[in-house]
Amino acid sequence: MALDMRVLITGGGGFLGRRVAVMLRGRGHEVAVFGRHRYPELERQGIVCHTGDLLAPAALETVCAGRDAVVHAAALAGVWGDARTYFRVNSQGTEEVVRACLQQGISRLVFTSSPSVVFGNQPISGGDETLAYPARYLASYPESKAAAEQRVLAANGTPLPGQPGRRLAACALRPHLIYGPEDPHLLPRLCDLARRRRLWRIGDGANRVDVTYVDNAAWAHVLALEHLDNSGSPPAGRAYFIGDAAPVRLWDWAGSMLARAQLPPVYRHLSLTTALRLGGALEKLHRALPCLGEPWLTRFTAAQLGMDHFFRHTRAEADFGYAPIISSDEGMARCFPGMETRPCG
Repeated sequence: MALDMRVLITGGGGFLGRRVAVMLRGRGHEVAVFGRHRYPELERQGIVCHTGDLLAPAALETVCAGRDAVVHAAALAGVWGDARTYFRVNSQGTEEVVRACLQQGISRLVFTSSPSVVFGNQPISGGDETLAYPARYLASYPESKAAAEQRVLAANGTPLPGQPGRRLAACALRPHLIYGPEDPHLLPRLCDLARRRRLWRIGDGANRVDVTYVDNAAWAHVLALEHLDNSGSPPAGRAYFIGDAAPVRLWDWAGSMLARAQLPPVYRHLSLTTALRLGGALEKLHRALPCLGEPWLTRFTAAQLGMDHFFRHTRAEADFGYAPIISSDEGMARCFPGMETRPCG
């Protein structure tokens, strides 16, 4: 196990990256983050903040200099937007990170991927890491993340210039539906749709999905990074699904979240078939009329809301000892002290 590393985290001011930074600092590592802003709350904990653009190679190489490891958590998330932008940020940005690691002789790289890289238009019930990438995707985000993940895994084992015998050790983690206090994505979007009464249950309500409390996702990154080395350690060259201990029934879980937030329950529903057709029609309309903004339903969101998508986490447990440190019940309870005093969304 590698200790006392000098670690750079891209996207280290984000929801997940911030927790990874704090956990690594608490374990004695020297930590710096690279993003678009300074984060005084991180600086007060001894974490150095660098500002810059992921797509600016010179700046990225400068902040990578002298580092032992990189956690690449920066990404453009979402279900709607220009495909070229997703690929520029997620795929080209990852290419720049890999290049900087190799040029600066960094021997460890952990990439924050997504389970959506293996999600096409079919449900997944208890899938593992043998799942193939689908031939077609329903959105640009998972497609661009899949391209980025493949680049990272292909870079594993690349010799480091000027360092005979040393190679880059790289792995990818796929945490699913990350939630927690100060979540800027999942819970606010859920609450906003419910508040505007635009949240529809898709399907029969029995579909199960993985969710991941943010501390569990961050802990997986810490463990994977500390177990990586370039001598053939198990994490090197592999991808891992990460989640809480067990999947949840999505609509029961969402209903509990809405009840705690004192928001109305979901009464309206659509069949999965109808939702997929409606999502496709709305995508065509909104592409034809960009002034309409993001459609309230797409094929990708319909599939995510109406199908099973949960995975086995046994490979992460076997290879680097991953197990959730926060239960789903505790994670849900932790979300709401802040949300009771401020509006979500």
